[in-house]
Amino acid sequence: MATLKTRWLQSILLVSLSSWCTLAVASLAPAPPAPPECFIPCDEPNCLLHISCTSDPRQEPQIPTNYSLHWKTANSEHGHAISGTSLNWLIHREDFSHHDKIRVWVQAKNQHGSARSEEVVFNTEDIIKPPPPTVTAMHQDPLEIHWTSTCNQLQGTCDVRHRTEAEQVWPEWENGFHSSYTFDDHRPCTVYEFQVRCACGRGLPSDWSAIQRIQGTETTPVGELDIWRDCRISKETSDCILMWKRLPMHRACGFILGYGVRLYYSNNTVELVNVSTAEPEGRLDCNEMQCRFNPSLKNVLSISVSAYNAHGATEPSKLVMPISGKDKNEQAIDLKMNEENLTVSWDLPSQLSDNLKEYVVQYKQECSQDQAFDWIKVNKSQRTAFFKGQFKKYTPYRVSLFTVSNGGEVHHLSSLIGYSLQKTPSRVPLFQVSSIAATHVTLLWKDVPPCEQYGVILYYQIGVAGQKVYNASAHDEDKTFKLPHLSPGQGYEVWIRAVNVAGPGENATTSFETEEKFAYVPVLLGILSLFVCVCFFCVAFSPCRSEKSCAWGDKVPDPRNSHIFRDMKHQINDPKSWICVPIFNEPHPEISLLEVVEIPLKASKSSLEKTSDADELSRPLVRKGSSQMDCQDDQRDDVVIEENHRTDHKYGRQAYSKMVDSDEDKEDSWSSEEEQCTSGYEKHFMPTPLEIL
Repeated sequence: MATLKTRWLQSILLVSLSSWCTLAVASLAPAPPAPPECFIPCDEPNCLLHISCTSDPRQEPQIPTNYSLHWKTANSEHGHAISGTSLNWLIHREDFSHHDKIRVWVQAKNQHGSARSEEVVFNTEDIIKPPPPTVTAMHQDPLEIHWTSTCNQLQGTCDVRHRTEAEQVWPEWENGFHSSYTFDDHRPCTVYEFQVRCACGRGLPSDWSAIQRIQGTETTPVGELDIWRDCRISKETSDCILMWKRLPMHRACGFILGYGVRLYYSNNTVELVNVSTAEPEGRLDCNEMQCRFNPSLKNVLSISVSAYNAHGATEPSKLVMPISGKDKNEQAIDLKMNEENLTVSWDLPSQLSDNLKEYVVQYKQECSQDQAFDWIKVNKSQRTAFFKGQFKKYTPYRVSLFTVSNGGEVHHLSSLIGYSLQKTPSRVPLFQVSSIAATHVTLLWKDVPPCEQYGVILYYQIGVAGQKVYNASAHDEDKTFKLPHLSPGQGYEVWIRAVNVAGPGENATTSFETEEKFAYVPVLLGILSLFVCVCFFCVAFSPCRSEKSCAWGDKVPDPRNSHIFRDMKHQINDPKSWICVPIFNEPHPEISLLEVVEIPLKASKSSLEKTSDADELSRPLVRKGSSQMDCQDDQRDDVVIEENHRTDHKYGRQAYSKMVDSDEDKEDSWSSEEEQCTSGYEKHFMPTPLEIL
């Protein structure tokens, strides 16, 4: 049983799979195309050129499909065919005869099957199609049009249809006309659109002619001009250009003869400038959509402009000129841009100002001599503006958002650069090393010029061959980057490139060699040595606190009179002279204690000399050291070297270098004996009793 059930299920699956495959193949087969439409273009009176046929696939094929046109004539048993992937064919004059009856059909074929359209049978005389007629004249009163056609000589008739400029659908046409049409039921200051087609005898009607617009009865222009200004970043009024859009025909209500411009200056004067549309280019340049007022606007505070025709003028449209200074971006905008359309959107503020009248969105083409410029004014409650035009590839467009108050004051909100299509940017124009260290360098570069960016620069990439790649911001004004993790004393080649949506641009390179690691050690040692010398001289030449504590004054002491040098000499010549050797030569020296008797600061020198020699408190006590007589004996052996016998005239005493110890002055006071036992060098660095007290 299980085997029979299994086979039964397999049979069902096979049948289902076969049916599904059949349906799948049938769905991939081409659909029958539409019956062909054939006509003979009539560009000459004889109209015997060739037959043009077209068809519609009705359904787009999913796989490649071949289409062929097949036809047979009544006088021929064998048929003809033209193959190709296109749905347009030409049957040349040598393949058919005049007055022939022809049977035509289209066949579609691919690898999964074929399909055939319905047959169409026609006589060559019945498919002659003349070219569209040409409108030659239009009149406003009465509203009338005139045209010419090749069918005028072939006894043909023409059809006419019309509508207002605001309507989107054509109504039914009127027929039976030959070369003119008069429209009586028209409204003043209304623009009407007309089209005409003609048929020659038994042939097919021509295509409709191009749309022709004609103005109804002229009246005074309606509404106000849409005026704006094109200002540079500086926002000086002298750099601004006044512009306005031309009135459409339904608002011009006739032919605009000129414009009246009133300029209100800062010195409270008013100037009226009339510019005619007929005058040559100079003060006024106009194209199909806009007019440009070229005179200078320096010191102009506000402007009003009106357009006039033969029946009157529009209401003046006012505009306040911008104040000097650079605006900041206060609100972000979003762009969606391609080669045909530009959509600008922004967020509405949380609370609308009562003084806000409307928003103005403008775009301006950069990097071109014929800069495209346009603007749209939208209601204050809207947050989207739409432009339709031809936006060039790889070209920057600056889009800006403004607000206009009820008083006409303009305030800039935001600006953004947009591209309809982007490609990789050019190379950075300047890339160099700003500073070099042992393990890092600082790099400096300039932005890619705006006209060579070909897209919005997202960031810059910086890297070393075989090492990490860094991303640097493209929005910082300071175009520098610190490249870390380098080796001392090694050469490097670094590159930089700009990146936008299309990808990275061309590399710009520069080379450098890092500093040695110990390159700054000699410099630091030199600076340290100089610092030590400066400190030494600052200490050596610091001001003296008292006359006795200053051993040098403004003189340099002579080290040959120092007691330390004499002790060194005795030590060398006499081994027993260790008694007078300085204590720092002993392994464990004992420091002599010095007792000082407090003496009033105002005590005179004479009072000190009268002090009794028995008073031991006024003398230094030497413990375990040299006696005073030993020191005097040493002084007798000293050799006195007399240098220049100079006299210090400033202080009235002899120079230090001339002072010599002698034991001829035995009857001197205690102070003289002390001076003989101590050298000048020691007196310079040892404090006096007065200083201690």
